[in-house]
Amino acid sequence: MNKPLSATSLAPSSPIDLRSSELDSLLAKIAEGESERERERILPFDAIDLIRRARLGALRLPASAGGAGSSIRELFEVIIRLGEADANVAHILRNHFSVVERLVRHPRGEQGRQWQQAVADGAIIGLATTELDTPQVGNIVPNTTLTPDGDDYLLNGTKYYSTGTLYSDYVLVRAADPSGRPGATIIPVKRDGIELIDDWDGLGQRLTATGTTHFRNVRVKRQEIVFDAPDVGYGVPYSNTFAQLFLTGIVAGIARAALRDAAALVRSRKRTFYYAPSAVPTDDPALQQTIGQIASGAFAAETVVLAAAEALDVATDTFDAGAPEAAEAAHRAALLSAQAKIVADDFAIRAGTLLFDVGGASATKKATNFDRHWRNARTLSSHNPTTYKARSIGQHVINGTPLPAKGFF
Repeated sequence: MNKPLSATSLAPSSPIDLRSSELDSLLAKIAEGESERERERILPFDAIDLIRRARLGALRLPASAGGAGSSIRELFEVIIRLGEADANVAHILRNHFSVVERLVRHPRGEQGRQWQQAVADGAIIGLATTELDTPQVGNIVPNTTLTPDGDDYLLNGTKYYSTGTLYSDYVLVRAADPSGRPGATIIPVKRDGIELIDDWDGLGQRLTATGTTHFRNVRVKRQEIVFDAPDVGYGVPYSNTFAQLFLTGIVAGIARAALRDAAALVRSRKRTFYYAPSAVPTDDPALQQTIGQIASGAFAAETVVLAAAEALDVATDTFDAGAPEAAEAAHRAALLSAQAKIVADDFAIRAGTLLFDVGGASATKKATNFDRHWRNARTLSSHNPTTYKARSIGQHVINGTPLPAKGFF
């Protein structure tokens, strides 16, 4: 198995230019062999190393800190394209960009500046927050513990669904001190006492290493811990909106990938049904109509994601400025992100099915691996199901009830 290379040894002088052919080349390289990797379970360490080299993870850092200074909308334009190239690779980066957004983009102390520099140099940050023994998904008080030990702490606990951590240089861990005060720490994944297990066996997103992570007496320095507060990290209302929209951006990318493969499939067909309206598949109006439906759905999915991303830009800017309308802007961004999820999930899952309507039974061969689009979209959609999102949106529209400020909104 390949292992990640050192981020600092890979970093160029500046992050990748979003408007250059360099980004096109990077995405093309990541797309090479994507279907084979997914079918044969070849973990994409090489693709992540390409991302380190390009310092893609520094897109949201300010230019003064060695980043690209990209807006959230600009970032999501890249994520949609990356989701089209390889949905697994895009998903691996979700937690990295979420951590950067919460704790690294504008550091508050020397430790934060060190994390920021690591990201500027190309480092990738994973995440370990989910616990299976809590009654509610997204519970903010974790059972994983930070116990004082001299001047340091000892970290103990087990996390599940640690997406991307196997490929990462650092991992953010949610834990609580003996008083129950929750917080987060960012530590190197190779620190003694950390065990990463690639035991994710979902039907889709098979290469994300969304597995189990054990922490056994891992030594953590006090300065490596950020305890929750109303204005930082996980203490901020709607702090998960960015992470939610990130998944929807990947789903929009999957819709684009389904369109790409469906169109290529029609062009490659040499045979058709004897009752088809045209002997040439590319001239068949039924197939043309189906491709048009997939194309329209992919366009709609991308459009709603970028509209929600613009709302997140506004919310982030107002929060950073300490403006009084920050809470209202954050709620609007959460609302648009929830609505975008419902629309994008529906279109991408439908696109994964419509693809087979333009190919017939031969398109179901394992070698084609076309089913990955449906499987991946269906898996991502299952994160925080649309039923709960739709219900909360309906409550807000009818009664003016705010969306939940914590958890997965």
